[in-house]
Amino acid sequence: MADLGGGVPLPQDLDQVQDLLRRGDYIASRELATVVYLALRMGRPLLLEGEAGVGKTEIANVLARTLGRDLIRLQCYEGLDLASAAYEWNYPRQMIAIRMAEAEGKVADVGSSIYGREFLLARPLLRALEPHAEGPPVLLVDELDRADEPFEAFLLELLSDFQLSIPELGTVKAGQPPIVMITSNRTREVHDALRRRCLYHWVEYPDFDTEARIVALKAPGIPAELRRQLIAFVHELRNLDLFKRPGIAETLDWANALAHLDTATLQTGVVDNTLGLLLKYQDDIARIRGSEAAQLLAQIRAGG
Repeated sequence: MADLGGGVPLPQDLDQVQDLLRRGDYIASRELATVVYLALRMGRPLLLEGEAGVGKTEIANVLARTLGRDLIRLQCYEGLDLASAAYEWNYPRQMIAIRMAEAEGKVADVGSSIYGREFLLARPLLRALEPHAEGPPVLLVDELDRADEPFEAFLLELLSDFQLSIPELGTVKAGQPPIVMITSNRTREVHDALRRRCLYHWVEYPDFDTEARIVALKAPGIPAELRRQLIAFVHELRNLDLFKRPGIAETLDWANALAHLDTATLQTGVVDNTLGLLLKYQDDIARIRGSEAAQLLAQIRAGG
């Protein structure tokens, strides 16, 4: 994949990828940096799967910022259709054109003309194929698993050939393929046909040291001992059978909240009062609050 357009040139090796992500305040493992590098250099879509809150979406955001490219985001949801994802015709404008043709007595000529590009409303997928002054944009197809399975079939043409077929107009093909990032929380399995068209990476929860570096970067006002305790507490929660385990986003929210509360060290009371920043379901909060939180804190203190 060549460095095209007016944005920042694409990184030439793994170290440059890690530096690029780090400039966007994203701390990436060597494995993740490798697959991002390959996706950029090979011009292949990248499918990122993992638990919610591990930083999949942020990779696309960081790439767009650090490469100086437009970010085009398609947020997937149940019932997502062609009109919302790719394109639709501007029916009010078409009707005006028909009325004007009728008034001028040129109705016979209006049939094909109302399906010109000027009557087309571009949605995220089509906009990603259009030229951009800064170079190929970053197309983020976010939470693909939330969309219906038939929508995946529509994506196959775009992921294979970076083009869309519009029956009334023809095929629209990207002159310069966009950088495509697809995320999935794996609430359902993505079809094999789509997986074959992508490079793939499973984004894990970070280990203790990596998460400590993330918190130090994103919440620099946290004392070192409090940072150690809160990350240890989060990691203990992730080992439990919870309905929704806390992700990195929840760790950072909690860290910033504890800083606002002038907390110097974790105590059972402050943990109980702020569990809603870490856990998003009442059953999980009720399970941890009180004796369970106290026991986890005791384990953390004993472990040093």
